[in-house]
Amino acid sequence: MGHKEKSKDRKDKRLQEISLLRTIPYSDHQRWWSKETIAVVTGGNRGIGFEISRQLADHGVTVILTSRDASVGVESIKVLQEGGLDVSCHQLDVLDSSSITQFSEWLKENYGGIDILVNNAGVNFNFGSDNSVENAQVVIDTNYYGTKRMIEAMIPLMKATAAGGRIVNVSSRLGRLNGKRNRLENDELREQLSDVENLTEELIDGVVTTFLQQVEDGTWKSGGWPQTFTDYSVSKMAVNAYTRFMARKLCDRPEGEKIFINCYCPGWVKTALTGYAGSIIVEDGADTGVWLSLIPEQAITGKFFAERRDINF
Repeated sequence: MGHKEKSKDRKDKRLQEISLLRTIPYSDHQRWWSKETIAVVTGGNRGIGFEISRQLADHGVTVILTSRDASVGVESIKVLQEGGLDVSCHQLDVLDSSSITQFSEWLKENYGGIDILVNNAGVNFNFGSDNSVENAQVVIDTNYYGTKRMIEAMIPLMKATAAGGRIVNVSSRLGRLNGKRNRLENDELREQLSDVENLTEELIDGVVTTFLQQVEDGTWKSGGWPQTFTDYSVSKMAVNAYTRFMARKLCDRPEGEKIFINCYCPGWVKTALTGYAGSIIVEDGADTGVWLSLIPEQAITGKFFAERRDINF
């Protein structure tokens, strides 16, 4: 058996393990949540976001899924509500600050606050061997800045609880700094983004600004950026870095007001984002996001996960 076959075999076995773990119910002492626990899932009207919403609701969490198109969101929750799940929806465009403000005000008025935020809303315009950067601005604005906007807006709404608030950012291995494939080739930049203690928001913003400037002037191919789905990879690299930055920023919050933030790669899932070319079913793709949202161990923060395992950034 060759290296690729062995790797695939290991991954298939791990996914089988995860499918089994998903059937094991949480014990009473593990369940820190209840019907009063509020989870917000952005881009929850389809794909991974929809499945995360379904699984969280199935565990007894009250879920609010968001959708850019309000009517699509309404149709999505009908399916879940017919199954007896406590799910509602609200219109939200993570590109629009006023939309986020309206959503925040509605949340505060109707629910008082939230306990879990899953930043799932994202876009990708490349499929197969494509690597166009024609839509790079929209990709960066949605995947990175949209995630940032939501975190900034939701932190003041995070309820003060003993269990702590949870933020889960849906990311990708394509954004890894030191991956064997698709790595960031700019050594200086890689070192800066790897230095967690000195990581700043300004640095991360500067990285994506530099990339977009190079896209605009046509020099991005010589910039040392990841070579597969470059705009998407850069956006997720920024999300990963921002997750680490925010974990450090939030770590000094007092007991009872803790917020834990992590990111995860769902894998190449059979959804619209991959042109349904993925190899992983959506239930498995959503699993680690749900697991991180509900994990009983509080101290886990600033980490990157895949298949319920801590992986390198």
